[in-house]
Amino acid sequence: MRVVIKIELNKRQEQILQIVKENGPITGENIADRLNLTRATLRPDLAILTMAGFLDARPRVGYFYSGRSGTQLLTDSLNHIFVKDYQSIPVVVNESISVYDAIVMMFLEDVGTLFVVDKQSVLVGVLSRKDLLRASIGKQELSSIPVNVIMTRMPNITMCTKEDLMIDVAKKLIDKQIDSLPVVKETEKGYEVIGRITKTNITKAFVALADEKF
Repeated sequence: MRVVIKIELNKRQEQILQIVKENGPITGENIADRLNLTRATLRPDLAILTMAGFLDARPRVGYFYSGRSGTQLLTDSLNHIFVKDYQSIPVVVNESISVYDAIVMMFLEDVGTLFVVDKQSVLVGVLSRKDLLRASIGKQELSSIPVNVIMTRMPNITMCTKEDLMIDVAKKLIDKQIDSLPVVKETEKGYEVIGRITKTNITKAFVALADEKF
């Protein structure tokens, strides 16, 4: 995967790009001649420009200008980051546990969302901090209220799969104004929860993208 995040080109690299734009395909030797430099001197610059995606190279033909802007290169990179590369372990509870036990579980696991499953381990609901907070307001006996009374139920659950793009999941989190999505696998019985994607996972993915160096 080629990654570019606002690469700052030096003057010589800018000159190389201009030469290739105007004369491509062109060999490295010809580029060097036009700049009155040796091929060895240009080799690092050509490697950087090629790996970064500004140039394409073909053996015995030469260098081509890729025609892609930094924004287009960033888009290309985002289209190669998948959920499976950054998903984390889900915190799953049974639909029969009490609201009190769910609050304790959320605190102990330090998560903002619990995924609720039935006896067959099929996803049936989602519990957020807001759900539990609303349930705790008042004089209800939280230890006697099952979570399936207050959870968000299917089919009103936003999900993703491990093959989804992280950028698409990020859009879902923003559009739905939620903190986490279950990563699911479809089975004959329903959806099995195999992971989770949170805003923290999204942040880690984009920071890793920005940290890529050449």
